Amino acid sequence: MTASDHATTPTSPAPHGATPQRTGALGHLRVLDLSRVLAGPWCTQNLADMGADVIKIEKPGEGDDTRHWGPPFFADAAGMPTDNACYFAACNRNKRSVTVDMATPEGQEIIRELACQSDVLVENFKTGGLARYGLDYESLRQLNPRLIYCSVTGFGHTGPYAPRAGYDLLVQAMSGLMSITGRADSEPGGGPLRVGVAVIDLFTGMYATSAILSAVEARHHTGRGQHIDMALLDVAMAILANQGTGYLNSGNLPRRQGNTHPSVVPYQDFPTADGNMLLAIGNDGQFVRFCAAAGVDWAQDARFATNAGRVTHRDTLIPLMAAITRTRSTTEWVRLLEDKAVPCGPINHIGQAFDDPQVQHRGLRVEQERYPGAQPPAGEHVNRVVTTASPMRLSDTPPTLRHAPPALGQHTEQVLRERLGVDDQRMAALRAKGIV
Repeated sequence: MTASDHATTPTSPAPHGATPQRTGALGHLRVLDLSRVLAGPWCTQNLADMGADVIKIEKPGEGDDTRHWGPPFFADAAGMPTDNACYFAACNRNKRSVTVDMATPEGQEIIRELACQSDVLVENFKTGGLARYGLDYESLRQLNPRLIYCSVTGFGHTGPYAPRAGYDLLVQAMSGLMSITGRADSEPGGGPLRVGVAVIDLFTGMYATSAILSAVEARHHTGRGQHIDMALLDVAMAILANQGTGYLNSGNLPRRQGNTHPSVVPYQDFPTADGNMLLAIGNDGQFVRFCAAAGVDWAQDARFATNAGRVTHRDTLIPLMAAITRTRSTTEWVRLLEDKAVPCGPINHIGQAFDDPQVQHRGLRVEQERYPGAQPPAGEHVNRVVTTASPMRLSDTPPTLRHAPPALGQHTEQVLRERLGVDDQRMAALRAKGIV
C-alpha cells in the first residue's frame, strides 16, 4: 500500500490570520509539539493524521531520543543500515520537524512566537521543567488565551510523585498491570510481565487526543483555551478496566492467568496438530456451536452449559478441549469454525499479521518518501519510510498522508519563513549561533 492509496491532499498552511485550507477533519488546527519519545508524539500523530498542521520542535543535532533507539535502523539506498532508528517513524508521521535550541533566549522567543500562532501545544517535560524557559502554561496563556496546552507526565502536576520522572515500564509495574500480565508463578515462565508494546504510553497518547479534542470543542463556546494534565499513572489505573472495578467492588485481587480470561471461558489459546490457535468464545450460543462442530456434547453438561459454570469448572473443561483441538491443524479449525460464527484465529507473528488478507485489504501498510520526487540532501541517507496506517476511518474527512516521518530539522527553514517571516539574514544568523 502506498501513499496514493490513501487520501492525499498536499497543502501549505495559510498565513496567520487567513482561513487555512482544510485537510482532513482537523485541517484548521495548528499544533506545536514539544514532546518526545512516545506518549506525546502518539497524540500529535493522531492529530496530524486527521489534518492538523503539527510542528515538531527538536534539539539541533540530536532530535527526539527515539531517533537513536535502535536497532532496528533504516537501510540506505544500498541496503546498508544507517544511524536512523525505525522507532521514530512509528509516531511522527505527518509532522514537520523544526530544530530549535530552547535553552537559549532566542530559541525560547521562537517557540513563544510559534505558540502565539498555535491552537494546541503538547509537551512532556517533567513538572515545572518549562517554567524556567518561560514556556509553561501560565506564561504562554498570557500571550495566547486560546491556547490548549497539554502536559504529559509520569505522575501528573500534583501529588507527592509529581516531581518524579515516569516511564511506561515503571508505570506498568506501579499500577498493578504487570501483576495481572503473564503466567502464574506456579507455571513455567511465570511471574510479572510487561505488555509487548509500551501500552501505557500509547493509551496516554489516545486519552490526550480525546482531551485535546474536548478542549477544542469547549473553546467554541468559551473562547478560551485550557491546561490538560495527563499522567501515565492515571491512565494506567483507568485502563485496568474490569480488573480494577472487580477489585474495587469485591476486594478480590486479580491473578495472572496467562492467555486465559478471569470471567469468560473458553477464551484463550489452544494447541492444534501443527501449532496453536485462539478461541474467543464469549457467550453460550458460541459454545453450543463449537461443540456441534467439534462433535461433542459438552453444551448439554450442566457444568459447562453456562459461562458461569464453565468459569467454575475451567480446570475440567480446558483439558478436554485441548485434547480435541490437537486433532486438527490450525487452518482446519479456522475453516471449520469461522462460518459457524465461532470467534477463532491463528496466533500470528507480526510478519504474518501484515501478510493477512484482511490487513492488506484495509490498507494498514503505508509507504511514503521524505523527499517525494527528489534526492535526499547530502548527508541524509533515508528517503523511503513505511508505517502502519491510521485506524481512524471517516467517510467525509479521512486521515491524510502529507509528510513522511521527517528527517531532523527537515522543515526548519520552511516553517520559520512561512510562520515567522524569517529572512535569509536572520536565518543565517540563527544557523551560525546553533539556535536552529
